[in-house]
Amino acid sequence: MGAGAGAGAGAGMGTGTGTGAGTVDGRELSPAVVILSGVVGGISLTVGALLAVTSLAGYTAGAWVSPEPLSPGLLGAAMAGVAPALFTLGRVRVWEEARSLVLPLAIVLVGLFAVSLLNGGALQAVHGGPLFLALFSLGWVATLGLLALAAVVCLVAQYRRPAPPPPAAERPRAAPLPGWSKPLLAVLGSGWLGIGAGLLAFPAFWGPLVPWTVNRADAQGLGVWALALGVGVLGSLVEDDLARIRPALTAVPAVALAVAVLLAVHARSVDWTSGPGVSLLALVAGLLATGVAGRLLLARAGARGEAVNSG
Repeated sequence: MGAGAGAGAGAGMGTGTGTGAGTVDGRELSPAVVILSGVVGGISLTVGALLAVTSLAGYTAGAWVSPEPLSPGLLGAAMAGVAPALFTLGRVRVWEEARSLVLPLAIVLVGLFAVSLLNGGALQAVHGGPLFLALFSLGWVATLGLLALAAVVCLVAQYRRPAPPPPAAERPRAAPLPGWSKPLLAVLGSGWLGIGAGLLAFPAFWGPLVPWTVNRADAQGLGVWALALGVGVLGSLVEDDLARIRPALTAVPAVALAVAVLLAVHARSVDWTSGPGVSLLALVAGLLATGVAGRLLLARAGARGEAVNSG
């Protein structure tokens, strides 16, 4: 990702949020979205850290029974990784700057709730797991159900807010993506989207291709996160503005790093010599490179914009 946008920095005027790379105009962000993001961020950080730490310790803990600790650990790593970015939405003023993070978040909430219901027989409470895990699984389903419903309601409320007038809607991008980054983002986003859709819709076929042992619930749960990552990366192409995807740029490298740590600790459980193993390495590395490069280039665009304004 990149920003060849020195001339466009600081171009937006009107309703929006002043940021280093310019002003982002658009639809006013609903307070309900900010509240939801903060609540989900707190829960994700707590529950995600619990799942990740227990996995790092070699224990299998999760809402449903898993054959290996890696899968629930990866779910926890993704949850904990995205939490800091969710907390930053309190500083966002327009929907256009938040949607690249909030829309994938809604996919995760609704998707994980659906996966939990579809695989109800594998839940710890139904399967007869330890008391703590049984209670955890019940709380998992109940909390996801409430948050998924809240996410849908918040999105409806957000899109009921008035859109900006045409001049603001058609403003130049403050920090547009450079041309060389777009094919790379298209490949990365399509890879995550395709894997996620396959695991979610056809777990019996795609599950055995995962380079470690998973069951149906694991495959579909991982598929939900992969699908959300794909939507987020491809959404950055639609936005075509680093200033608009600033919160998502905070989430992407954090998720990639957290996932990389889990994979490194459980490296012996992963078949790295297989095609899926190599593909997983490339996709995780692509996420990390995308996030880090995007943040650096956004900061550079902001510095250029300040130089132009001061001149």
